[in-house]
Amino acid sequence: MNRPDRRRRWWRRWSARILALLVLVFAVWGCVIEPGSLTERDYAFSLPNWSPECDGLRVELVSDLHVGSPRNGLAQFDRLVARLAVSDSQAVLMAGDYVILSVFLGTYIPADTIAEHLKPLTARKPVYAVLGNHDWWKDGVRVRRALESVGVVVLEDQAREVQLGRCRLWMVGVGDLLEAPHDVGRAFSAIDDKAPALAITHNPLLFRRMPARASLVVAGHTHGGQIAFPLLGRPGLWKEVDGAYPVGRFEEDGRQLFVTQGIGTSILPIRFGVPPEISRLHLCGQGAGRDAACR
Repeated sequence: MNRPDRRRRWWRRWSARILALLVLVFAVWGCVIEPGSLTERDYAFSLPNWSPECDGLRVELVSDLHVGSPRNGLAQFDRLVARLAVSDSQAVLMAGDYVILSVFLGTYIPADTIAEHLKPLTARKPVYAVLGNHDWWKDGVRVRRALESVGVVVLEDQAREVQLGRCRLWMVGVGDLLEAPHDVGRAFSAIDDKAPALAITHNPLLFRRMPARASLVVAGHTHGGQIAFPLLGRPGLWKEVDGAYPVGRFEEDGRQLFVTQGIGTSILPIRFGVPPEISRLHLCGQGAGRDAACR
C-alpha cells in the first residue's frame, strides 16, 4: 500500500472515531444532562405605557413545563417550584403546556397531580397562567380547574387588575392560537384605565394581533427549538411558528414580545444548547433614568 492510500485510511478511521465521539457527547448531554438542568437568566426591559410606580417590578416567567417528559418528572418539578417560591420576584407567570401529549420515553402525569405540587409556590406569591395546546389536547377544562384549585389565576381571554407592591397593573391572558378561541379583543375589553398591562399567551404568533395597549407580551411554545449548535444555530424542531419568534426579545411598531425557551421537552426528549430556563424579567418604563431600578 502506498503512502497516499495509508493516509486516506488513517484519515477515514480517525474521522469515524471523532464523529462517533461527537454523537456520543450529543446524546449524553442532550438526552441526560441538559434536560435535567435548570438555569435562571435575567432580562431587563424598558417598556411603553409603564407607570413609575411599577418601575423595578420583578416577575418570573416559565412555560412548557411538560411535567413527565424525560428527566423532567415530579422531583424536577418540585425543584423548579422551590426555586420560584424563594426568589425575590413579586409574581410568577406561566405560559402554558403543563402536561404532555406525547414525547418519546415520557410519562403522562395528570394535571391534578401537577397542581398539588404547585401549592408551595401559590402559598408564597401570586401565579398567573394561560393554557397551551397540550393542555387542551389533554382536556383544558380539567387542567384549568386543577390549577385554579390550588390558587393559580388562569386567564383565558380575560384581564384582571392586580396590585403587586406599589404597582397596580392589568394582567391579561389570551387563549392559545391553535386550540382555544384566542379572542384578543375580549381579553383587553375589561381594561378601563391607563394602568400598565402585561399580556400572557402561549403561542408567540399571537403577538401580531396584540394591541399597543400591552406594555409587554410574554409567550412560550417554541421551546427555543430545543437544539442550538455552536456556530450553526438552531435547526428548529417547531416550524409552525414560521421562525418569526423562536426565542428571546422582539419589537415591532413599538410593541415588545419576550419568548421563553421553556422547561420540558416534546416530541424528542432532547435539549442541547437550550437548557430549561426560569426567565427573570425586570420591568421599567421608558425615559431618562427610569431603567435604573432594573439594572
